[in-house]
Amino acid sequence: MSIIKNMKNIRLNVAKEITLRHHILFWSIYFIFNILRWGSYHDDYGYSLRTNLIGFPIHMTLCYLNVYVLMPKLVFQKKYLAYVGMLLLALFIMLLVKFNLTFFFENGNVWPEGYEIHKLTLNYSIDMMIGELYVITFVTAIKITMDWLKEHKRVTDLEKIQLETELLFLRTQVSPHFLFNTLNNIYSLSLENSKKTPKIILKLSELMRYLLYETNTKKQSLEKELLNIQNYLDLERIRFDERLEVNMNITGNIKNKKIAPILLLSFIENSFKHGAYKNIGKIRIDIDFNIIEDFLYFRISNPTPAISDFNQQFNTSEGIGLKNVKKRLALGNKKEEYKLKIKNIDNLFIVELKIKVA
Repeated sequence: MSIIKNMKNIRLNVAKEITLRHHILFWSIYFIFNILRWGSYHDDYGYSLRTNLIGFPIHMTLCYLNVYVLMPKLVFQKKYLAYVGMLLLALFIMLLVKFNLTFFFENGNVWPEGYEIHKLTLNYSIDMMIGELYVITFVTAIKITMDWLKEHKRVTDLEKIQLETELLFLRTQVSPHFLFNTLNNIYSLSLENSKKTPKIILKLSELMRYLLYETNTKKQSLEKELLNIQNYLDLERIRFDERLEVNMNITGNIKNKKIAPILLLSFIENSFKHGAYKNIGKIRIDIDFNIIEDFLYFRISNPTPAISDFNQQFNTSEGIGLKNVKKRLALGNKKEEYKLKIKNIDNLFIVELKIKVA
């Protein structure tokens, strides 16, 4: 549900454009600023108001022409020479319109800050065109910045949704895999009419309750995760009976620590799948949880498979479980927040994980 909600939010954010109200506000502020600026310069606020009333429709026309027509049709299509030519043509037409309107309404007083105030000259033309280019550049920069921010937010939101979707997918891969193995255990015991069957079903019920209702968050209490792991180990002990020796040690303060749900269970499940299930006789699995400040140091070791024709495959492939957990670590944590080591030494398969749990 959260993913669907986030997708709706993205559509709403993308749909948000610069509204008419924003345009009116921007040009109003800019218009007032220009009146005060040139009124102070000429010491004639009436003249500044009248010339800005002439100039601002021209400013706005050129800016919108550049932003919504010339750039999309020419610049974005890589027709740069055509863009320069059309922009110069627009500036030249602007020059003629502005000069004639100002000359008509101001009785020839078109450029009081210049030397030639009654005629169209090269200096006047250059000054007016540079002024218009300044306005066009300013407005275009705002538009490009707003578009970039909107696109950046859209891409960021999509990446977030993709991350959440992929993490959810990986979690759903873990749960059925674990359930499949446990149901096999129950099936084997039921064939033997074992008295352990009710107990193992109860343990499975507790695990399934956890998997269904406690793993939908990004982080889960480390205490709950350890309790879940203990339930899993109890299930395996029932199945293997005296053949299995599990040494589980916890040191450090586990209070107020959080970790991705089912993450550690994936390593433990893998150790049984490739260690206990593939060996005969006595099996020993060592599991250590050591919390130091904001980090959990997790270590698990199990015997490598005794089946000779499986050894080569085991050494070259980590299986779906470990591949998934590696991907979950990479997607859900920054590089500096975890460190994973997987090694095979003296017929022992060892996994060491350092991960931030604060």
